[in-house]
Amino acid sequence: MSGGTKVYKWLLGNFYNVNSLIYGMCFVCVCMQAIQGNDITVKSYKVESRITSRFAHTTVKSSVVNSGANAQSIGFNVQIPKRAFINNFTMNVNGITFVGSVKEKTVARNLYAQARARGKAAGIVRTNSQAMETFRTEVHVPPGSKVEFELHYQEMMQRKLGVYQHTLHLQPGRLVPLLQVDVYIFEPKGIKFVTASNTLGEHLSELTKITHTKEKAHIVFKPTLQQQRKCENCTESSVDGEFTVNYDVERESNAGELQVSDGHFVQFFAPSDLSPLSKNIVFVIDVSGSMWGLKMKQTVEAMKAILDDLSMDDYFSIIDFNHNVRCWNEDLVQASSIQANEAKKYIQSIKPNGGTNINEALLRAVQMLVRASNQGLTDPRSVSMIILVSDGDPTVGEIKLNTIQKNVKRVMREEFSLYSLGIGFDVDFDFLERIAMDNRGIAQRINANHDAAEQLKTFYSQVSSPLLRTISIHFPENAVNNVTQNRFDKFFHGSELIVAGKLQPSDFTTLQSITTASANMDLNIQTEADIHGLDSVLSTHQHSFTGFARQMWAYITVNQLLAERSLASTANKKRRITQRIMALAVEHQFVTPFTAMLVEGHDQGRAERLIADSPRDSRHGCCSGTKSKQFILKYNISIVFFMLCLFYLPHPFEFNVVENDPHFIIHLPKSNMDICFNIDSKPGHILNLISDPGTGVTINGQLVGSKKMKNNKIDTYFGTISIYSKTHGVQAVVGTNRIDLMEGRNNHSFSWGATAELVLNRVTIVKEAHVTVTVDGKISVMVLLHRVWKKHPIQVDFLGIYMSNANKYSTQVHGLIGQFAKEPEVKLYGVHEGADPKKKEATMEVKGNKLAVTRGWQKDYRRDKKRGSDVYCWFIHNSGKGFIDGSYTSYILPQLDSFLTSI
Repeated sequence: MSGGTKVYKWLLGNFYNVNSLIYGMCFVCVCMQAIQGNDITVKSYKVESRITSRFAHTTVKSSVVNSGANAQSIGFNVQIPKRAFINNFTMNVNGITFVGSVKEKTVARNLYAQARARGKAAGIVRTNSQAMETFRTEVHVPPGSKVEFELHYQEMMQRKLGVYQHTLHLQPGRLVPLLQVDVYIFEPKGIKFVTASNTLGEHLSELTKITHTKEKAHIVFKPTLQQQRKCENCTESSVDGEFTVNYDVERESNAGELQVSDGHFVQFFAPSDLSPLSKNIVFVIDVSGSMWGLKMKQTVEAMKAILDDLSMDDYFSIIDFNHNVRCWNEDLVQASSIQANEAKKYIQSIKPNGGTNINEALLRAVQMLVRASNQGLTDPRSVSMIILVSDGDPTVGEIKLNTIQKNVKRVMREEFSLYSLGIGFDVDFDFLERIAMDNRGIAQRINANHDAAEQLKTFYSQVSSPLLRTISIHFPENAVNNVTQNRFDKFFHGSELIVAGKLQPSDFTTLQSITTASANMDLNIQTEADIHGLDSVLSTHQHSFTGFARQMWAYITVNQLLAERSLASTANKKRRITQRIMALAVEHQFVTPFTAMLVEGHDQGRAERLIADSPRDSRHGCCSGTKSKQFILKYNISIVFFMLCLFYLPHPFEFNVVENDPHFIIHLPKSNMDICFNIDSKPGHILNLISDPGTGVTINGQLVGSKKMKNNKIDTYFGTISIYSKTHGVQAVVGTNRIDLMEGRNNHSFSWGATAELVLNRVTIVKEAHVTVTVDGKISVMVLLHRVWKKHPIQVDFLGIYMSNANKYSTQVHGLIGQFAKEPEVKLYGVHEGADPKKKEATMEVKGNKLAVTRGWQKDYRRDKKRGSDVYCWFIHNSGKGFIDGSYTSYILPQLDSFLTSI
């Protein structure tokens, strides 16, 4: 064990007892259990949602006791829907209560900095690119301490395919004596149906109870301690998954519903008894090399189903693009069964390869719709749209994202819409979202897994039945103000349009709205509501959310401002919008990208502060309100508060390194020597680095080539690194575009722009500036990404690999690096000046061979990723011949998860 590690463990185990002080540690939990810690007792875990008129207020509470003999950290983690806003958090530790309040981010950070400067508590915020937001709290407490957590968040229900869906993530992490979920629904016009389901297992599926009257519903999930067990005598909880409530409301024949409460109004509009309008669709499909494999297979499967769904009244075509742009048909064609079948054959014949020319593909799609309109091919009342499916950034043609966005905006007509589907987490979703919003569409991320085809089909189902065009919802000018968006381009079957605003002071007793729209016939619908009636009804219902209209108006307004800000063309516009967002968020207590929650408590007259905010993700910014964040608070209860961040960095040369072309650096600690060699292999070859049957671990790297020859030679680099644990059935594949962690069907993918921490069967992957994969706590690999200019004439992106000499392999380990776990005896003599005065030469004896070696240097990029630091080493020529066992060709394997058979 290293000295730094010993100090760290001594502090962790003894610091509280020795000094009666608690210290803060700068680390982040890896697992996603709601309650974290050893030797703790979870007394209760309760989740309550109150949904009133499609607006949900959810509270998560837990009571925990440190039942261990020592002080320890207790974590509280809650996964919340990505569209929700956290609006309160309280924590009680041994009678000290901490209460949250939302402030402008700069104000909150200044107050927090003052507390930290005095040695007070500290909070950290991290971002990732998973589908959910995660709130994390960590409190370090003495033995016997009782901690109570309470988190509140709010969201508006979105109607999709005729259903409102409310999902709660239940992951208590252990058996809980009192585990209860309550969902209360109140809909003034009546509830049409309500159902509940979960992914917690068959034996828990029958435990949900639903009581349902005309206007109210109560859903209860309350498994006993025994029912929570994975098996009859198990001590592990099976409660780990999603609990989902689906419902819809009754609607009057005109499909308009106007509600007034607390000085605010909300207009709902969702007609259904209308004939669908015909569609004109251009499918624009990315078929670049990164779409090869499962992504393309799932896209083809989805497209076949979508083409079957087109009606004879629809017109369509397909554009597929890589570095080139191809059209299945240069013009829109009627969606007959013959044409659909021909299109399916075309889709199935596509072989992904090459780069990504998004700009030209989208411009060609717009030209196709314009030509069809000019030629009178399309019905004036029909709906025209482009559906873009892509998994990567533009690499060919115009690659500046802002320029592409401007180009498309310039040629798009007002009656056209663009919908963007981003497959996987290496796609720049922020760009796809901006370009869709800028052209009257929406964007959706598609997880690149075996369910991708269903996700694509589900999205298409949401936009496949347009019922109305150019919808406007108006109110008397002297009766309302601060109205949210009230003009909409399209309305699709199964969705809902919502407009909210404030009432102006008046003597009116009713409020009226007029909705106009274009369909196969023009519509004009009037709706009326009593201004005071709903408040009287809400006051009589114990579990209704009386402030729903006020909060819903703020929720809609903030989200629309976030979207407007992402499209703002100047810094001044962004600044003005930001000020409006901050003012609203503070007034209505929403944690947004521009506000933070300051959590304050008082103990014996002293104020202590924590902070939770939500900064931008470095690549997939959160400002549209749809990105994922982690809110992390850390707090320590003690007599004196201070921060101690302990970082232990190994000696710079205690690593085995593979960098660049590929250059191996082998550290020999007994000889206190570093040896370097290159491997001159071919692009596509898979080289074995570690093959250890004893631990069941194999680490392999696949080579990629430079774009063209340099000095009559193709340079090769590692483009993919695979760490496979056969024992645990888990494989981590690190590429230059994305990182995958796979265990059967339990797969996770994320981009280099993300921050992530995942654990699968004792295999941990931590993604920060680099990727670290650790197997069983014994074998650790760090991978760095080296980006190059996309238009560089020769170089390509590549990976660097770092493995510590402290890795604990079995005696059976081998491989280009693994064989040196058992250090060979090395003798060096005859050191003299070489042909290059800067590089000495010598003779080396190793493994019974005498080798001519040259003194040189290679780069270590762990600390300085741009310039690196020099590592001086003795260089062995001819692909390490004489230093490695056998020839380097013996280390070439057929697959990324292969083990060496013999040398």
